[in-house]
Amino acid sequence: MNPSSDLLTPPLTAMREPVRQGQTRPLAWRLAQLNRLAALLDAAADALPQALAADLSKPALEAVLELGAVRQELGLTRRRLGRWMRATPLGLPFWMLPGRAVLQPEPLGCVLILAPWNYPFQLCLQPLVSALAAGNTVVLKPSELAPRTATLIADLIADHLPAETVQVVLGDGSVAAQLLEKRFDHIFFTGSSRVAGLVLAAAARHLTPVTLELGGKCPAIVLDDADLLPSARRLAWGKGLNAGQTCIAPDHLLVTPAMREPLVAAIGDAWRHFHGPDPLASKDLASIVNDAQFTRLEGLLQGARQRGQVLVGGRSDASRRRIEPTLLDVSDPDTDPLLQEELFGPLLPVAVVPDLEAALERVRHAPLPLATYLFGGDAAARRRLLESTSSGSVVFDDVVLQGAVAQLPFGGIGESGMGRYHGEAGFRTFSHARTVLHRPTWIDPPFRYPPYAGNVRLMRRLLG
Repeated sequence: MNPSSDLLTPPLTAMREPVRQGQTRPLAWRLAQLNRLAALLDAAADALPQALAADLSKPALEAVLELGAVRQELGLTRRRLGRWMRATPLGLPFWMLPGRAVLQPEPLGCVLILAPWNYPFQLCLQPLVSALAAGNTVVLKPSELAPRTATLIADLIADHLPAETVQVVLGDGSVAAQLLEKRFDHIFFTGSSRVAGLVLAAAARHLTPVTLELGGKCPAIVLDDADLLPSARRLAWGKGLNAGQTCIAPDHLLVTPAMREPLVAAIGDAWRHFHGPDPLASKDLASIVNDAQFTRLEGLLQGARQRGQVLVGGRSDASRRRIEPTLLDVSDPDTDPLLQEELFGPLLPVAVVPDLEAALERVRHAPLPLATYLFGGDAAARRRLLESTSSGSVVFDDVVLQGAVAQLPFGGIGESGMGRYHGEAGFRTFSHARTVLHRPTWIDPPFRYPPYAGNVRLMRRLLG
C-alpha cells in the first residue's frame, strides 16, 4: 500500500482477470463483497470518529453521518441488486420477429476511485459500494489531505477484502498521477475542477470513461414568502456543516429586499444557537482542512473585513485553522471576489436581487452549479426555476439533504461534473449496458441475401 515503482500489488492485469473470466458476474459473488463491506463498516464505527476528528476536527455526529451515508447506500444496494442486474427486454420491429433482444448490464473491469478530503470516508466507500455491486474490481486512492482516515481505510480494506478485489494506494498527488498513467476501465473522481481537467486529460489517452463529481457556486434564492425561521436554520446548518467544506453547501444567497435584514438576523441567531457565543471554541464546528485552504479563505475574509462587508461573524483562529460561520454583504455581484470562485468554507455572501426573475438571470449567466436551492415561491415560481435553469439538482426549502439519500441520483452538469451515482444510478455508472440479440434459424427469408434483383421494392416497404 506504500507508493512504489509499480504501485499495485497485485498488478492491474491480475485484478482485471477475474472480471474477464466471468468470476465477478454472479449475484452471489457481488453480495459476498457487499457483505464484507458491511463487516468493514461495523469495524469502522469506533475508529472513524477519531480519524475524522484528527483530520478535520469533525464533530462525532458528522462522523456518524459519513458512516451512515455508506450504510444507507449499502443497504439499498443489497436489497435491490438482483433487480438491477436483470436484463431489460427491448422492442424489435416486426421484420425482426420472432427474434428477441435485451440490454444486459455487465462489469467494466478494474476501476479507479480517486476520493476527496472533505468527506474522506463517505466519498471513498460510497462509490466503492456501486463499483463492487456492478461486478468490478477496484483500486482506491484516498486523499492524502486526510491521512488518518486514509490509513484507516487502507487497514480496513486489507482486513476485509481480498487484494485482487480491492486494494488501496496511499500517497500524494504524484501517486495519483502515476495511477492515471495506467489504463483502467473507468475512473471515478471527486474533487476540484482544476484536478478534474488533469484526470480527464489522462483518461483521454486511454479512451477511459470517467465520472467527475465536482462542485461550483451553488446559489440559494430566498423569496419574500419563504418561511423565515426554518429557512434560516437550514441555511445556517448547510453552510456550517463540515465548516462549509461541502460541494453542495449553499455558496451564496440571492435574497429579495424585504427578506434581507430578517434573514441575516435569523441566520446569525441560528449560528449562535448552534455554536454558542464563541463559535471558534465550539465542539460542533469543524476546522479548515490545511494551512493552504485556511490562508486562501482568510485572505478572502480579510479583504471583506477591510471593505466593511462582515454582517455576522468574521473571526478566525489560525492556530486551530478555524473560521466562524460568517455572513458577508455583497453590493456588486459582478466584481466582488467572494462571488468569483467556489468558496468551500464557512463564508456566506448575501446579494440582494429585486425578484425571482433577476435571481434566475444571475443563475443562468453563472457556471452550471451542482445544486440550486429555492426558499419560498409558489408552484409557478418553482416551475419557472426548473424550466429556465439547469443544475445537478434542485431542492426547494432545504439544503444538502439530497446528497444523503441513496435513492436520489447524485451528480453535476457542465462545470459541476459529469455522470451520476447513488443507488441504481451508481450501479449503472459502473456497468456496461450490453445489447444482446437472439435470432432463431427456423425462419430465414431469402430477400436479405444476394442476388438483390427484385428485392429493392420489398426492402423499402419493410424498412419504411
